[in-house]
Amino acid sequence: MSAAQSTAVVANRKRLFVASFMTLIVAGLFFGLRASILGDWATQFGFTKSELGAITGGGFVGFGVVILIASALAEKIGYAALMWVAFVLHILSAVTTIAATPIYGDGSAGNEAAFWMLYVGMFMFAIAWGICEAIINPLTATLYPEEKTHYLNILHAGWPGGLIIGGLIGYFFASGDANLVHVRWEILVALFLIPTLIYGYMLYGQEFPLSEARAAGVTYSNMLKEFAAPVLLFLLFLHACIGYVELGTDSWIVNIMQNLIAGNAFLLFIYTSSLMFVLRFFAGPIVHRINPLGLLFVSAVLATIGLYMLGSVATGVAIIAAGTIYGIGKTFFWPTMLAVVSERFPRGGALTLGAVGGIGMLSAGLLGGPGIGYKQDLFATEYLQEEHPAVYQEYVSDSQYGFLVFPEIAGLDGAKVGALLEKSPAELSASESEDRAALREASIYGGQSAFRWTSLVPLTMALGFLLLLLYFRAQGGYKAIQLGKEDDATGY
Repeated sequence: MSAAQSTAVVANRKRLFVASFMTLIVAGLFFGLRASILGDWATQFGFTKSELGAITGGGFVGFGVVILIASALAEKIGYAALMWVAFVLHILSAVTTIAATPIYGDGSAGNEAAFWMLYVGMFMFAIAWGICEAIINPLTATLYPEEKTHYLNILHAGWPGGLIIGGLIGYFFASGDANLVHVRWEILVALFLIPTLIYGYMLYGQEFPLSEARAAGVTYSNMLKEFAAPVLLFLLFLHACIGYVELGTDSWIVNIMQNLIAGNAFLLFIYTSSLMFVLRFFAGPIVHRINPLGLLFVSAVLATIGLYMLGSVATGVAIIAAGTIYGIGKTFFWPTMLAVVSERFPRGGALTLGAVGGIGMLSAGLLGGPGIGYKQDLFATEYLQEEHPAVYQEYVSDSQYGFLVFPEIAGLDGAKVGALLEKSPAELSASESEDRAALREASIYGGQSAFRWTSLVPLTMALGFLLLLLYFRAQGGYKAIQLGKEDDATGY
């Protein structure tokens, strides 16, 4: 290869990596922004916590289904065409989401039409996100085969980078608690189209390589055979737990903490995202000291402690400490799991990596988002029924929702609660002031109780990673398998 050809290859690799990074900026920006406009949706359309959880969960479900399909297609038709499909869907999802307001109109159509427009908009965004993730993970593993953990963590620093941008936008411009000026949520949603256009420009005219597995001549049937490995199946279970605890919690953390620390909830979200963004650039040096499974075990322990503390403490310093522990704990989960699967099962190509992302998002969508929303409704209404039964009767929703095998419950009516909370103190009657105080207490109790129960999930993960550490130690140590170099695998 000539010097000019070598330079072109390096430039192509960097451009593809930066474009991949930008797709996660898009995802993180919208995710962070969406967390800050849930209150707007509840007030405008009268949604309960369970309904909001279903909307946010719909996005995760769409991602989970699509990434599995897109991963299979990526090994058949290549990466380029699918990336352009994702680009178009990102644009259409913005249009569909924003259309919820004109379709809802003056409210005569009820909130069902708005619910489905938002749900479909989230689903379309998730399809685009799922396609991107199905491609950028195996693409990065192919571009940097010797440093997968390091570069996959750098790639996924784009996610918290987007969260920071979305969180800052939310802090200054979203909801009635906006710290600068309240901008309508429809305008804020449209902002994710800016990085979308950037990644589309970066992809234009670029050549995509074959996946690591296809380049090594691994057949499609042999890729599928990787799923017979018990260790891979156990890793998929653990990643389902990661989807629940990381994305499920991040969907709700601003909404839950808002009543406890007011507008500073956005700052807590931005702070934990900033920790994640910075630390992911240092995953490489860390795994040279402890193997990826050791990093995951320590992360799970920290996430357990941090989540339980978030569900227990009430003072500013203690909340910052809890957020720091939780933020460090969740930092390395997602990309390091991708690296472990890619290192241990490289013959699976995009299929095994797609399965990891898919199971994580399906768990977040079907379990994490709705489950944490259900727990909030459950504990908040139980609190009101016991402590303030008259307030419960006044603000309970007419709709009922269940979760898995748990019984159906009626949450609080988001429109009624939102209307009361948005009133200034001067506008409140004496009874309304008492009602608002009771509702805030119930919301805090419900949200923190949900966090404490959710901490059981990373505790389960810690036990699982400990078992894997013991298993690989019995096998002579964790080794990263390289296709064609199995006898010269890297050990930790």
